[in-house]
Amino acid sequence: MALDADEEILQDFLVEAGEILEKLSEQLVDLEQHPDDSDLLNAIFRGFHTVKGGAGFLQLEALVNCCHSAENVFDILRNHKRKVTPDLMDVVLEALDNVNAMFEEVRNREEPTPAPDELIEALDALAKPESEDAPAVEAPTPAQEPSSADVGQQGDQGDITDEEFEQLLDALADEKSDGQKPVGNEQVSTPAESAGGSDSDEITDDEFEALLDQLHGKGQFAGAPAEDETAKADTDTSGGSEKSAGDADLISADEFESLLDELHGKGAGPSAGAVAGEPKPSPAPSSKAEPAPEPKKAEAKAESKAAAKPAPAPAREAAPAGETTVRVDTKRLDDIMNMVGELVLVRNRLQRLGSESEDEHMHKAVANLDVVTTDLQAAVMQTRMQPIKKVFGRFPRVVRDLARSLKKEVNLVMHGEETDLDKNLVEALADPLVHLVRNSVDHGVEAPDVREKAGKPRAGTVTLSAEQEGDHILLSIVDDGAGMNPDVLRRKAVEKGLYDQDAADRLTDNECFNLIFAAGFSTKDQISDVSGRGVGMDVVKTKIGQLNGQINIMSEQGKGTSIIIKVPLTLAIMPTLMIMLGDQSFALPLVNVVEIFHLDLTKTNIVDGKECIVVRDKVFPLFHIKRWLVHGAAGQAEPENAHVVIVAMGTKQVGFVVDQLIGQEEVVIKPLGRALQGTPGMAGATITGDGRIALIIDVPSLLQHYG
Repeated sequence: MALDADEEILQDFLVEAGEILEKLSEQLVDLEQHPDDSDLLNAIFRGFHTVKGGAGFLQLEALVNCCHSAENVFDILRNHKRKVTPDLMDVVLEALDNVNAMFEEVRNREEPTPAPDELIEALDALAKPESEDAPAVEAPTPAQEPSSADVGQQGDQGDITDEEFEQLLDALADEKSDGQKPVGNEQVSTPAESAGGSDSDEITDDEFEALLDQLHGKGQFAGAPAEDETAKADTDTSGGSEKSAGDADLISADEFESLLDELHGKGAGPSAGAVAGEPKPSPAPSSKAEPAPEPKKAEAKAESKAAAKPAPAPAREAAPAGETTVRVDTKRLDDIMNMVGELVLVRNRLQRLGSESEDEHMHKAVANLDVVTTDLQAAVMQTRMQPIKKVFGRFPRVVRDLARSLKKEVNLVMHGEETDLDKNLVEALADPLVHLVRNSVDHGVEAPDVREKAGKPRAGTVTLSAEQEGDHILLSIVDDGAGMNPDVLRRKAVEKGLYDQDAADRLTDNECFNLIFAAGFSTKDQISDVSGRGVGMDVVKTKIGQLNGQINIMSEQGKGTSIIIKVPLTLAIMPTLMIMLGDQSFALPLVNVVEIFHLDLTKTNIVDGKECIVVRDKVFPLFHIKRWLVHGAAGQAEPENAHVVIVAMGTKQVGFVVDQLIGQEEVVIKPLGRALQGTPGMAGATITGDGRIALIIDVPSLLQHYG
């Protein structure tokens, strides 16, 4: 890598190429499902070509070589000289993996490691037509007008080359010699020949128009209105004096280049622009491509045609619009978010003071501050938001590779990819979702033959979806596989020693499904490189718990399984229920709170040695958390009445007995000091509206440690 590479250009390359490589992974898997999609083939070709261009500008030869070989394969594919096959896709996906690895090395300012020679050789072999005897693609004849897709392909390749221009003129000449009567007995020759020939060798207006029709289909580049044509005809047939005056109006090199751009759609594709200043060969026409001064009629015709379609030209020539985006370091966004968090705490404090004051002006000022702070908080959070597509984009490849290794047929369907959530959550959700999707393909979807016997389609479906619900995001992973058998799970729980037989028999089906999250629990009898150790789902539950989220499973035998994850939109500011235990404040995350009620503590029951309450025919275990969290509270006499907060943890719901309810409050999570770090049941601390410090309760951790 060039040591003197400009940092700004390198950053531009990393951003643009990074986006392209993310898309390529999804597009390649999509191509395997739709091998005849010419737009997709062109998009993938452009993707590799653009990355190659940027890498070439930065002198990253290893990256250029790999992209060039992959690009050649797609050039063959889009010209229909080879078909897309799973084996071909294996090689191309391996090439993409190598490109991604090299890209990461460049991101870390390291010299990229060249792709293995065997891979480049395999790509080069695929870049040849399936049959080496396959005839070259001939120039289109009038009976076979090019389709819009073909025209798009020509445009993607850039400007027309000298050889292509000559071939087209030759084709026109051959066509005339095969029986079409030339207009005015004129013979068509290449511009190089006409430069030295007589006036009889000029290309006429009709011939030029016919040539354009051959290139683009009839009627696409219609000439000027009838009156313009008449006026032009008058000009063409006028005397020599007018003709000599017309020499000043000859088409220039720039105008001819502009005309070619118009014909071939220069820059039409989203990736057509050079990456980070990619050097683009100058399309200035050579002596072959530019008509010599003699064929004045052809030039006049070209000029009139360029004028007849003026709409696209100003768009290309207009000055570039001002930049609408700016790159900001994520640390700066985090700092701004922290400051907004402090502002929220000040707002809470002022609201508490305002409520105690009788000054009307004070109330109005605090109300205005509340509105502005809320809007600012929402705006800053929006800057940290990213679409969940950044996570979803990797799954088509994960499912495709896993299904191939397990010899299964699996379709992945994704919904709600544009749903936004905090960037920290996007990164944190990546690993849990990969575990769950792999689990659905491995455990959920059956082998094609098994599905066929069960009356299902051979290919299974895994649906991944995301949607916003209030201040939370709901993620679901649904498969149409075999589902789970609760009896098998009960038996496994007893075998693993998690429950005795009586306790296992009392488990509800839903509780059985949640057993798969227990550490070391697996339904697989044999361990493979994909699953079987009982680690993955335990990691998933732990990670979702750390994100203040919930995970729930629903399954129906023979129909499939649904896993629903609920996580907050952001981790920075959390809505909580403030409670008092003795004279100390605590905050319960609102995501865990189900309901609150007042309870006569004399009406509790004892089940399996645990205190329980019955509410609407449902039994909830009851915990006096004051005994756990407040020093010296264990020996105190319990009051007869108390508030009970029902909290949810996955599918399990329990009751917490609290002394006093303060109300709902948005808090900013502050990490605990070094001395308190790792305290069981505590997620952090915050400053309340009355200026006191409150500890934030981590419900899963609290129950796991004390309950």
